[in-house]
Amino acid sequence: MRRWLASALLLGAALLLGLFVGGRAVTTTDALLATPVLLTTDASSPMLIAFMQEVSWFGGGVPRWALALLLSAWLWRGAGRRPALLLVGTAVAANLASSLLKNIFDRPRPDLIPHLDHVSSWSYPSGHATSVTAIALAFALLAPPLWRRAAAGCAAGAVLLTALSRVMLGVHWPSDVLGGTMLGAAFALAAAAIDRRVSR
Repeated sequence: MRRWLASALLLGAALLLGLFVGGRAVTTTDALLATPVLLTTDASSPMLIAFMQEVSWFGGGVPRWALALLLSAWLWRGAGRRPALLLVGTAVAANLASSLLKNIFDRPRPDLIPHLDHVSSWSYPSGHATSVTAIALAFALLAPPLWRRAAAGCAAGAVLLTALSRVMLGVHWPSDVLGGTMLGAAFALAAAAIDRRVSR
């Protein structure tokens, strides 16, 4: 019950934040938070830029789905078919929800610096943050008990690095990655709640 409640609260918070992201107050706060960490080709380390681009690469497109399938196969072997299928379903549902909300809120991308990564859609919520959070957190919650501590640590690192990379590369506002993280976590918690209920 607590996981269902947490999932609903996070989903509601992501939707509520989406209603305010176009306002001056949120945009001003976003700019204040983003400016100190932005990377530029003329002032930032090329190695740091490349590293953040690689981090971001893992959260989108083919690598995202490859990671989801790999972790699902690992779950299937260690925890059974149901958790593995729930992880795949979580990845798909979170990605679809993110794409739908982008078109509903249609927030423009930041224009603080020239983008250091390719973008092709609206800004809120971050699809990378949504997917990485959904996949990594769902894996940590659905994994066998012996795996959970390590999986939780890896999930936290993946979520944080992905969120930072999107802001540092200039392709998302901080509120975009916050909304995406909450949205992804909502789907991961829902998957864990389903798994727990079915396993009873």
